[in-house]
Amino acid sequence: MDKTHIIQFHSKTDQIRNLEVNYENKQLTPVNTIKFFGLIIDSTLSWMQHIDSMILGLNRACFAIRQIKPYMAVEALKMIYFSYFHSILTYGIVFWGNSVNSQYIFKIQKRVIRLIAHLGVRDSCHCAFKELGILPLCSQYLYSLIMFVAKNRDLFYANTDVHTFGTRYRNDLHIPSAKLKVFQRGTFYTGIRAYNNLPKNIKDLLHNVKHFKRCIHCAHWKCILIQIEPEFYVTIINYGHFILTP
Repeated sequence: MDKTHIIQFHSKTDQIRNLEVNYENKQLTPVNTIKFFGLIIDSTLSWMQHIDSMILGLNRACFAIRQIKPYMAVEALKMIYFSYFHSILTYGIVFWGNSVNSQYIFKIQKRVIRLIAHLGVRDSCHCAFKELGILPLCSQYLYSLIMFVAKNRDLFYANTDVHTFGTRYRNDLHIPSAKLKVFQRGTFYTGIRAYNNLPKNIKDLLHNVKHFKRCIHCAHWKCILIQIEPEFYVTIINYGHFILTP
């Protein structure tokens, strides 16, 4: 029972209630953050504490790549990137990937890409991402989000399950009504919007997850525009890479 706690989720403007939960004659300790399967979850779902912990691990990976860079070829550095840096970067990204604090993770990723591509501190690494075959953070987030929907299709309803109208979007996933911004930015809601904006011929492949995944990487995916949020657009350019553009 010493490791069992209670966390009360709330928005930043809500007033926290004083809750007392007892189990086996012991009162559970209320906490603002809790670690669950390697993810540090806070009461407002800002993911700030989790990203802070990631920054430490990613900086260590960046330091390791910097130290061995003079003795390794680019392909070897890429292997180390995917085995060390990438594994930390992608863990749980569908939950924290669109947090405002994720910008700090992206800065560290760009630093590593410049190291591998032998670029200067002020050099643009936009082309280096494509040359190395590495997805930028925002692109990796969208890719992981779409694959999450594909692998968990049974969690979602189609519009045909909700109504019988023969609309052009009848085969899309149903978007639930939501007023809270924290829910709209969550995995479930954003995943539906990302999937619904895929081309129809790709969405039709959802019954075969492996084929669906191969098509996302297909080079025929050039210049397809996906709008997830009003403030940004994502263009799939080469090899299925999602590139954030203002």
